[in-house]
Amino acid sequence: MKAYHEMSRQELLEEQAALELQFNEIKKKKLKLDMSRGKPSYSQLELSNEMMDVLDSHSYFNDETGTDCRNYGILAGIPEAKRLMGEMSEVGPDDMIIFGNSSLNIMFDTVSRSFTHGVCGATPWHKLDRVKFLCPVPGYDRHFRITEYFGIEMINIPMSETGPDMDLVEQYVQSDPAVKGIWCTPKYSNPQGYSYSDETVRHFAALTPAAEDFRIYWDNAYSIHHLYEDPEEQDVILEILEECRKAGHPDIVFKFISTSKVTFPGSGIAALAASKRNLEDIRKHMAVQTIGHDKMNQLRHVRFFGNLANMQQHMHRHAEILRPKFEAVEETFERELGGLEIGEWTKPKGGYFISFDSLDGCAKAIVAKCAEAGVKLTEAGATYPYGKDPRDRNIRIAPSFPEPQELQRAAAIFVLSTKLVSIQKYLGEMA
Repeated sequence: MKAYHEMSRQELLEEQAALELQFNEIKKKKLKLDMSRGKPSYSQLELSNEMMDVLDSHSYFNDETGTDCRNYGILAGIPEAKRLMGEMSEVGPDDMIIFGNSSLNIMFDTVSRSFTHGVCGATPWHKLDRVKFLCPVPGYDRHFRITEYFGIEMINIPMSETGPDMDLVEQYVQSDPAVKGIWCTPKYSNPQGYSYSDETVRHFAALTPAAEDFRIYWDNAYSIHHLYEDPEEQDVILEILEECRKAGHPDIVFKFISTSKVTFPGSGIAALAASKRNLEDIRKHMAVQTIGHDKMNQLRHVRFFGNLANMQQHMHRHAEILRPKFEAVEETFERELGGLEIGEWTKPKGGYFISFDSLDGCAKAIVAKCAEAGVKLTEAGATYPYGKDPRDRNIRIAPSFPEPQELQRAAAIFVLSTKLVSIQKYLGEMA
């Protein structure tokens, strides 16, 4: 089939009429399909049900040191949980603190603490005239919502298949003391599914910030979330804390991780890894905030998995559910949109999203068109700070939650909507 930009006005009108008939038939079905967020499906949640049987009223509730996990105490997490989460995060148990169920909550608190009390003795951010954050785009909308909530000025940094534009990152970080952080999803990034190259990770570690309290917010959300079992098909990235230590900058990174998409998203465990100096500073504030997080949940996870190898086997079962969904969407896009030159999409090897770029100025219209036919997508622009995609073209596709049959319908509606909006763009340019 011809690319749409090669078609005559008459050809476009004929194609539009045929597609409108299909679209109107679908609208009559009054579907309700959700591809708006990267939520695990029912089948994925079922994989962790046996974790609920690990503890019962007859269980031994003490950790390996003999401490009763039902009681107060152990601010930084039980030793076996620190060891397990350390393995998952590729750091030692002494390099991390175990928190509650959400890494997003840790990130929010870390930013909030920086405003109220500063970072390791630096001036609290609320006393500064300006605070800035670098934001690789497209990126994770909830990262951007945190910094927007605190009134932080956000600066777009273009992403590529190897990571953020590091020359631009270096320029901002090393010249402007108002730049206090950068958001990163370094492995299977949200939404593109890109993983940072070794060169990118080393470039981060070598940064010499103008601000003493600059920190890299390294959200390693998809560290073991591969779609393929073959190691050749899995992305591997360098461990950032070790690289920062090698470069002589151990304090410039906060590394976040959780089991949110490993076990139960609302009832997982989350952790932060950092240098000794950073952890000491954080524990000082935690001692006022809490007497300790949910140690019973930590114990439950440890006894369910035992070690990282078992956790990785568990993730293979997740992949068996997710992989066909990703491949189905990619196949539909290739079959229906390939050659039309009205969109480009990523083909990630892990994570939870596919990033789709439409023709400029079409993303909002495509999302609205999908909504007409009953498909809910993440709001266009959400992958950019302030919800403003300067080219109005990026759309985040989340294949995980719908059941396979629903996903096929949703993908078909998406390509149909993309075709109709693209034709309308070209017809408008011909007028």
